Amino acid sequence: MKNYETVIGLEVHVELATKTKIFCSCSTQFGGAPNSHTCPVCTGQPGSLPVLNKQVVEYAVAVGLATNCTITQYSKFDRKNYFYPDNPQNYQISQLYLPICRNGSVEIETASGKKNVRIHEIHMEEDAGKLVHDEWEDVSIVDYNRSGVPLIEIVSEPDMRSAEEVIAYLETLRQTIQYLGASDCKLNEGSMRADVNLSVREVGSKKFGTRTEMKNLNSFKAIAHAIEGERQRQIELLEMGRKVVQETRRWDDNKESSHAMRSKEDAQDYRYFPEPDLVPIVISDEWIANIKASQPELRPQKLERYKKEYGLPDYDARILTESKHMADLFEATTKICQKPKKVSNWLMVECMRLVKDQDMDVEDISFSPVHLAKLIDLAEEGVITGNVAKDVFEKIFKEDIEPEAYVKEHGLMSMNDEAELKATIEQVVAANPQAVEDYHNGKEKAFASLVGQTMRATKGKANPAIVNKILKELL
Repeated sequence: MKNYETVIGLEVHVELATKTKIFCSCSTQFGGAPNSHTCPVCTGQPGSLPVLNKQVVEYAVAVGLATNCTITQYSKFDRKNYFYPDNPQNYQISQLYLPICRNGSVEIETASGKKNVRIHEIHMEEDAGKLVHDEWEDVSIVDYNRSGVPLIEIVSEPDMRSAEEVIAYLETLRQTIQYLGASDCKLNEGSMRADVNLSVREVGSKKFGTRTEMKNLNSFKAIAHAIEGERQRQIELLEMGRKVVQETRRWDDNKESSHAMRSKEDAQDYRYFPEPDLVPIVISDEWIANIKASQPELRPQKLERYKKEYGLPDYDARILTESKHMADLFEATTKICQKPKKVSNWLMVECMRLVKDQDMDVEDISFSPVHLAKLIDLAEEGVITGNVAKDVFEKIFKEDIEPEAYVKEHGLMSMNDEAELKATIEQVVAANPQAVEDYHNGKEKAFASLVGQTMRATKGKANPAIVNKILKELL
């Protein structure tokens, strides 16, 4: 069997975080009743006219600047003509000839090292509606709430060679866009979607193979599986002496296989022409400068600052800055309690454990940094034990309770009275003669057993440091 190289380029669609749609004042809020966020403009009614949302342009320029693109200062919209039930106008307003951003790049890092992935262009466009396929009734129904939601489409060059590089590229894009506040980039809600253009060729060949485009990819796991599945499918075809057909394929995550949807269209198939209802966009140097000046600190800069300003290890800084929401929570909590490493530990260990257990997105963490800071102070001051602090944190995570009031209400404060603790420990020692003998015979585990018995006797409230001190004295 010949050796093959995979060649991958991505078209990444990102829904922008504007309150209203790109060409009308309808809400972009996710999850409304079907067809409730619609008007004559976004449902393509005759005689309706689009009006461009300025915020869309500013978000697109911000993403372009953050991905090292050249901004097109004289830009236009075009009509992309196609007929599909989720497209009420029978055309989509997009950009072909003069996209808003061009010739950019992002740096990715994988196990193989660092690499630049080039961005061919970023263009603005309106989203289509959503078709819902009912397999039981064998019908499809359409929801136009998403029709007209503003998108940017980020088109890469075919620079990626593996699923690992694709995921690294997508994570870099997602982090950058989230830090800018341009989108929440939630794959599960469709606010970030990736179409994978993939071909294979013999190692050493300069000529690209025939590519296919895979759609319906709404998780990093699905993207990785789809890449591997399509790579194997194309190699098997070539090994059998057959040709790969240029087509659009739909990935089925449940069956972990793809099937052909339609032959892959080229630009001429869409009969593009300049959008007659919208004037050109002229972006001045001053406008670009203002957008650039208002950009927040992005992840690479934040990563280095965390190590210098807070003295965090590289590992901590990387975990905390993977999500802007997590980074904001860390900074807000640290500002209150002035204990950066403690805050980092709570967020990386207990918080991330609960995120995983609850099958949540990090962006959905909603507890107050004030409450986490107070909990850390209570634990550090010995008001509560470490185990109690973990239990209280779980309540904070789920219900955002005020920790000090909760601790007092439920009688969870540490037992710090040495006389009271000594009486309890004497009872534990008297009840466990074998453990005492084992300890005197050099078995350290026996000491831990006696500590555990004491903690159980005090329902976890005993101050561990005082327990250790008294127990050693008694033994």
